Amino acid sequence: MTMTTPDIPPSIKDPSKRMVVKPVLTAHNDAKLRTEIQTRHLNMLVDEPKEKGGSDLAPTPLETALGALIGCEAVVMRMVATAIDFDYDSVDFECEGEADLRGARGVKGIRPYFETVRLKIKVTTDESESRLDLLRRNVEHRCPIMNLFKDAGVEMEIDWIAVPRS
Repeated sequence: MTMTTPDIPPSIKDPSKRMVVKPVLTAHNDAKLRTEIQTRHLNMLVDEPKEKGGSDLAPTPLETALGALIGCEAVVMRMVATAIDFDYDSVDFECEGEADLRGARGVKGIRPYFETVRLKIKVTTDESESRLDLLRRNVEHRCPIMNLFKDAGVEMEIDWIAVPRS
C-alpha cells in the first residue's frame, strides 16, 4: 500500500517495490542502569543520572528516544528537501518530552511513555511560508519515528519556524 497525496510526491523511482530495512542491534548490561549497545560498527550507551542510581555517562532511554526523533526528522527533511527542491542552510531543533514516571514504576492507568512531546524546528531558509508548510507536511508524513510517537497517542506539539538567512 502506497501512502501518497497530490502534494506529497514519492521520492523513489518505483514506489510499488518494497524497500525493507532491518536494523540489528546487540547490547550488554551488567545488571546496572548502563547498557552498551552496538549496531553495525557503532557503539552507543544508555544510562541514567546518578540521582536515579546510574553513572550519568549517557542519555537516558527517554532522552535517546527524543534524540532518535530529532535525528529522524533531520534525515527525512534532507530527503524531502531534495525531492521538492527546497533550499535551506541548516536546521536547529529544541525538543522536550513529558512523561509521568509512575507508569514506568508500574502504577496502573498511567502509561509508561511520553504523554507530550514539544518540538521546535528552526529552518534557516529564504523559502516562502507555503514552501515551508509543504516541507513540514512531507516530513511529518514520512518520518518513521514521529509516526511511532503519533500512533502511540503521544500529543505532538510541533512548531516550524523559518529563520531568514543573514
